[in-house]
Amino acid sequence: MEFEPVIGLEVHSQLKTNTKIFCSCSTEFGADPNTHVCPVCLGMPGVLPVLNKTVVEFAMRMGLATHCTISRRSRFARKNYFYPDLPKGYQISQYELPIAEHGHINITLEDGTTKRIGITRIHMEEDAGKLIHDPVRPVSLVDYNRTGTPLIEIVSEPDIRSPEEAGAYLRQIRSILRYLGISDGNMEEGSFRCDANVSIRPKGTETFGTRAELKNLNSFKYVESAIAYEIKRQKAVIAEGGKVVQETRLWDSAKNRSNSMRGKEEAHDYRYFPDPDLVPIVIDDAWIASVRQSLPELPEARKERFVSEYGLPLYDAEVLTAAKELADYFEDCARIVENPKLVSNWVMGTLLGLLNAEGKTIEQSPVSSSQLAELLALIEADVISGKIAKTVFDEMVKSGKAPKAIVAEKGLVQVTDESAIESAVDQVIAANPGEVEKFKAGNAKLMGFFVGQVMKETKGKANPQIVNKLLAQKLK
Repeated sequence: MEFEPVIGLEVHSQLKTNTKIFCSCSTEFGADPNTHVCPVCLGMPGVLPVLNKTVVEFAMRMGLATHCTISRRSRFARKNYFYPDLPKGYQISQYELPIAEHGHINITLEDGTTKRIGITRIHMEEDAGKLIHDPVRPVSLVDYNRTGTPLIEIVSEPDIRSPEEAGAYLRQIRSILRYLGISDGNMEEGSFRCDANVSIRPKGTETFGTRAELKNLNSFKYVESAIAYEIKRQKAVIAEGGKVVQETRLWDSAKNRSNSMRGKEEAHDYRYFPDPDLVPIVIDDAWIASVRQSLPELPEARKERFVSEYGLPLYDAEVLTAAKELADYFEDCARIVENPKLVSNWVMGTLLGLLNAEGKTIEQSPVSSSQLAELLALIEADVISGKIAKTVFDEMVKSGKAPKAIVAEKGLVQVTDESAIESAVDQVIAANPGEVEKFKAGNAKLMGFFVGQVMKETKGKANPQIVNKLLAQKLK
């Protein structure tokens, strides 16, 4: 029997506010343990939470950016469960009245097609603290700095059918969050986390199978690996005559497998009820309109504009707009350089190749957008060739010097004097009579050989277009 996976994702994203959701404690990451705390976020008796308005606006921004309906009336609820890093013994979240519902995003698949993934709901809640397990002693310590940090949870519809689709969905969600400026999306620091609900069913049927929830997924690679493993595990269980059990499983990235953690809770297990300390949130049309007007150009719209305005291939536009900072870098260059495709090739090839090899982001680039634009402008002006530009680029990375300064210091200006190039061409033809005879007999591939020899003779400085033109004339 052929099975298909049914996958839904729950994304928890910390919001980039200066203070926590219900108190004025700082949300800064990396402070000494238990220094960003107060009686409110520590759950002391008699304290009252006060809602941070910016959290509401950030949640609305994400709701509008993902085509959700913003609820005119929403409210907070208490989600009751015990865990050492939850000081109150409950989490303030939203349940039956979330702030946003019924949205969607579009993802691009590997074959270039797009698919719409529904979003069930987006709701606000507070984060829990963090347990730190002592590597030597059999004890765990609790850091409450993260307690009360604002989160939005983005719950997808079960529309995802493969690990690859799950990865594409998460990357798109993270990209939107960062374009909006409401989250840094840093998975390593835990500000962007994902749980995956995975089940399988016979292909062609509509009834959902029993799902397992995968937790502890803090990278795109781990999400895809964990989902692939879970699909394989469930198929094996059924093939052996067993039944998939509804449970929560913890992903072990070191062993590349998941382990059962506990039986999966249902909503009633949490005993949700409206939080009596917080009034309902009432949102009018004017507030929604104001937030909508503040939205920036989002990844999908920017991708379409890069295709229409700059004439880029769709693939280039997708790569360049995946991160706002990368798209900004490209546009900074494209404002100066006449040929947008030249910019795209250098950013996606030479620059990203360097950054990926060194594990750096575009914000950490040793070559600024203005420096790269200056280098590419030298190519367009025929001051240097593309090959020489690679040498100049490497020197820019090492020294930080401007392209024009490097070209002047090293004498790398391109030779465009036809008489000087013609002399080199004549020398190469005279030195290779055998190759000339073969070329004239029909071996057209030898043109590359002749070009290479001329460039070698001119130390790479000859204008390639002139070299090709003169060779074509003289080898008739």
